[in-house]
Amino acid sequence: MSARQGAGIFRIQSAEPAATECTTLSCDLAAIASEPGAVTAVVLAGVVAFVALAYVRDAKADCRGERRRVLDERDAFEEFADRVSGLDPAPASSTASSLDGPATAVRTASVVNGGNGADDVRLRRVLVAYRDTVMALPHYREEYDETVPESLAAELGPDTTAALASNGTLSTGAKSALVRRSRRAVDARESLADAIDAEIDALSRYETDLSRIDRRRRRLLEHLDGVRGAGTDAAIDVWGRLDELESECDEVAGERQRALDDPPMTVEAPAEAPGDGEDRRPFHGYLYGATDGPRYPVLAQVAEIAGRIRADRDRVASRVAGGE
Repeated sequence: MSARQGAGIFRIQSAEPAATECTTLSCDLAAIASEPGAVTAVVLAGVVAFVALAYVRDAKADCRGERRRVLDERDAFEEFADRVSGLDPAPASSTASSLDGPATAVRTASVVNGGNGADDVRLRRVLVAYRDTVMALPHYREEYDETVPESLAAELGPDTTAALASNGTLSTGAKSALVRRSRRAVDARESLADAIDAEIDALSRYETDLSRIDRRRRRLLEHLDGVRGAGTDAAIDVWGRLDELESECDEVAGERQRALDDPPMTVEAPAEAPGDGEDRRPFHGYLYGATDGPRYPVLAQVAEIAGRIRADRDRVASRVAGGE
């Protein structure tokens, strides 16, 4: 699921586009819980007293894994740039063009993959360097399944492979462009890793807040269970405190919704990705759109805890009504 950077824009693995989030707190969190995993959690609400916060913890694990892949890609592009910068370009008289401008919409030229140009030692060294660095990453072929020229075009711009193919060798301009764009890919992945770091920190804060809410919920119920006699006043007090806890859940959901509405960056979906024609995907859709868990793990976690609180409050209300 790692991001890719071509012409300065992230490109990501094909995945189902993220659905539009509800924009106001009047949207019932039960809608989030309609996902299969969340439904299971709510059904089990009366069985397990402790909320494990699995959605948030799994999301943190996914983010850590993605950050590791992004940093591996950063290191691979840095090594590729270093190796290309150490190559001697062909003499100017033997090349026809250079790459001084931005990437253009030129299709990948197949000659790089098997034409006469592939016999040039400089060109072979470029392709081997890319194969041994970026393409050697364990997750790369699994996620993208591309040839070296296809990956070069996707990551560094299709005009890079077009120039290499048309020249049949490594020109001075092509070398400069490859190094420059590889360094740009390094910087882009550094920024992405920082954004994922911030997301991991945010998930940790949500985990702390939601754990505190659930712990207070359980203590209230334990307190009520320890009251002897009718305990009507105690039950009414617990009911009110549970209502306050649900309001705190709403506040957490609102904070998360604002973060979702203002992501740190957007990414570009690949052209072949199915969807509704949108070619941009929010940062959080990139992180969670292709995972096994809910697409909005924090909101799903809030829905689970809020559902538990409502169920507890209903039981307390029944106790008050029955005068137990």
